[in-house]
Parts: sequence; C-alpha cells; structure tokens
Amino acid sequence: MKYSTLISAEELARHAGDPVFAIVDCRYDLSDAGAGERAYRAAHLPGAIYMHLERDLSGAKTGRNGRHPLPDIAALAATFGRAGIDGTRQVVAYDQGSGAWAARLWWLLHWLGHERAAVLDGGLDRWRAEGRALTDAIASPQPAVFAPKPPSATSSADEILRRIDDRSLLVLDARAPERYRGDVEPIDPVAGHIPGACNRPYVENLTREGVFKSAEALRREFVAVMDDTRPEAVVHQCGSGVTACHNALAMAIAGLAGSRLYPGSWSEWVSDPARPVARGG
Repeated sequence: MKYSTLISAEELARHAGDPVFAIVDCRYDLSDAGAGERAYRAAHLPGAIYMHLERDLSGAKTGRNGRHPLPDIAALAATFGRAGIDGTRQVVAYDQGSGAWAARLWWLLHWLGHERAAVLDGGLDRWRAEGRALTDAIASPQPAVFAPKPPSATSSADEILRRIDDRSLLVLDARAPERYRGDVEPIDPVAGHIPGACNRPYVENLTREGVFKSAEALRREFVAVMDDTRPEAVVHQCGSGVTACHNALAMAIAGLAGSRLYPGSWSEWVSDPARPVARGG
C-alpha cells in the first residue's frame, strides 16, 4: 500500500522493520536550531534518521530569497540518497506532533515526484501516547540513488505581484492571525500580509487531539475559504515556506489537488520594500 499523505501510528507500527520504509525525524525549534537534533539523539522512532530543517531541507540564503529557501535540487537529491531514499522507498516524516516541520519534507519529496511520502499523523506525541517504543540507537542507512523527477510548479513574488489586482490567485497565509493582521511580528522585519491574501492558520487543520481533521472536514473548510477558486489557483504562503506546506498537505488530504507553494513567503516578500504590505483583518 502506498501512503501519500498521512499514516497513523498504528499503521506505521505494523510496518516495524519493513525495509521499504524510511522514517525521518524532522523535529525543529525556531528559537533553538539544535533542539530537534538533540531530542532525536535522546529518543526517536526505531530506525529513524534525522533531517535538519536548515542544513538538509533548505538552501542558501541570499537576504532576498527568504529564511528557508528551497534547496538546490542536486543537493537535495544527494541528501535523500545518503538517507537511503530512492524511488522504491515509502518515506514517513514526523516531528513532535503537529506535522508543521514534517510537512516540509513531505512537500519536498512530492515536489520532486516522489509520491510515496507521508506524514505521521500526530507525530511523536501520538506515538508516545499509544505507548509505542522509542530508541536512542542511531540508524546507518545504506546509501541509495535518489533520481528526482522534474519539479512541480511553485509560485513566486513576481507572479503574485503581477496577479495581485485581478484576484486570479488565492494566496492562503498559514501564519497565526495576529501575525497575518500585523499586530505582532516576532521574526521578520515587517509586519502584515500580502494584499489580498486570506488567513488559514495551519493549526486549524488539526483536531484538539493533535491529529489532522477528517478529509471531509478539511474539504468543507478549504472550499469555504476558496469560494469558487480552483485548487490550481491556490498559493500557500507563511513566514518562510515551511508551515505553508501543512496547508498544502491538508488540501491533498481533502482531495483538493494542484495547489502550489510560494517558497520564499513573507520573509522573501518583505525583503523588497517596493512590494506592497497590508495590515488588519
């Protein structure tokens, strides 16, 4: 069976030791870039390897391409190959719980045509809550060759700026409402949002139990926000192109295929003072 969006802890446990599965720990903390790797070394899912958001899943910053730009494709393919990931592997990404960081790896794999990639629903928190085993043993995967397919389409600041007035794109901002409105901005130098963007905080994709809402519930909620917009005209954005992947995943779960990511997101948008900024609700 191919898992292309989510996998439950119960389902993953049934595949314990399955050589087809490649499990990747993506835990990260914006306030402490080393915290996720330290947590991995202390305890992680059996067989899991670690990928660091900045070192492995982001590219070089120029000051004008956002805080977490996309990696160079050849470099990313080499990272996947070192992790033992090739076209035959079922990849499962997880983080502490919400999937906010794991969704970045999920998106990158799908971006390069690897559809056998899923996020562990509920992450490590759910795995622990169900009493499942952890280990501190560091896995050493057999290197493989990851052959990327042509990358799927993304959006850009230029495209959004060009289409900002005709409203032919729907930009969905995954940040918290107070950051979207511009009430606060704890990370980037300018507060506010892209004019015309709608706010869909990624945390709204989750239940109170910390797992994703049902496909039916997610579809109802996204369709309500999208109104008559086709999924192909939806662009996901956040602070740096990471948590926006969570909304892309949620739409995929809902069966709303074809939405795109604006990888540079707000941190890239505000690097050029000529780009317009909106504030308020």
